[in-house]
Amino acid sequence: MATRRRVWTDGACKGNPGPGGWAWVADDRRWASGAEAQSTNQRMEIMAAHRAVQAHDEPLTVVSDSTYVVNCFRDGWWRGWLAKDWKNSQKKPVANRDLWEPFIELVRERGDVDFEWVKGHGGDEMNDIADRLAVAAAETQTEREGDEVPDDLGDADAVGPATAASAPAVPDRDRRLPAGRLLGVFGARPPELGGYDANPVSDAVGRRLQEILAAKARMHPDLHVVSGLRLGAEMLGAEAAVAEGIPLVAVLPFPDADKPWPERSRRRFAELRSAAATEVLLERKVPETTAKVAGSLRRRDGWLAKNLDEAIVVWDGQEPFVGRLLATLRDRLGDDVWEEPVPASGR
Repeated sequence: MATRRRVWTDGACKGNPGPGGWAWVADDRRWASGAEAQSTNQRMEIMAAHRAVQAHDEPLTVVSDSTYVVNCFRDGWWRGWLAKDWKNSQKKPVANRDLWEPFIELVRERGDVDFEWVKGHGGDEMNDIADRLAVAAAETQTEREGDEVPDDLGDADAVGPATAASAPAVPDRDRRLPAGRLLGVFGARPPELGGYDANPVSDAVGRRLQEILAAKARMHPDLHVVSGLRLGAEMLGAEAAVAEGIPLVAVLPFPDADKPWPERSRRRFAELRSAAATEVLLERKVPETTAKVAGSLRRRDGWLAKNLDEAIVVWDGQEPFVGRLLATLRDRLGDDVWEEPVPASGR
């Protein structure tokens, strides 16, 4: 029986989108890295894992700190994508299909590749090496390989999801959040957006959010989109961020916040959560009553208002909950709050 090889992979991007780098390092210390002039973190994570599989013929375990990569295979996302002709749960085109399609085909053909998640910057030496190799590739835009890990690597995460070089950390910001410009998306819920499933109103809001976020990202290369992943505008904003390759920060008020939702909505929540570059859990205990849930959400809103640089609020001008949130955000952020109306139809 062939020995199963273990290989650690990682991706980095300077600006996201911007110059990207990918890398893998195996348990025998062989390694390789490469670059893409205009890329995203997610594309580099996929490419790193794909190149690692291409480089090894023996049974392989790919170890990655990207839930985006690991969950595609471990949770079988790819089966749904193929069954739906490369559409996600919202019937929208799967992002990065050009990379996913050949990678998934290779893994399926081989049948001897599995995937394992590791916490990034959690003390795993090989994950740290892969990180440094990817960062170096992003910075130098060169492709390299070797039989022994080089000793001239810089610090881990010099560039990457947090893009620390692009902007200084905000002094009062929660340390769990990345450096860079943080934009939150909030607002209307399914009743005001035409229902829980895709429909002309929610589709129009999603398109508009994607346009706004794309323009914001051009102005601020270090932009991150922050979302609580609540049903409605928050999810639409998160999906728009993923579609544009903007790093997503998921802020969860408490564990299992999606438990009461319909199964389709829970799948959508899980996909977005796995696509997030950063996740923050605010409270470790699940609220026992509806009133306590509401209290947790109010605390979440206050925490977000304190930590954001700007916000987009989708509002029909009537829903009181959204109106109160809009007022809270404006008290903290002033003119850096963009109010986006809910269209009367899908136009």
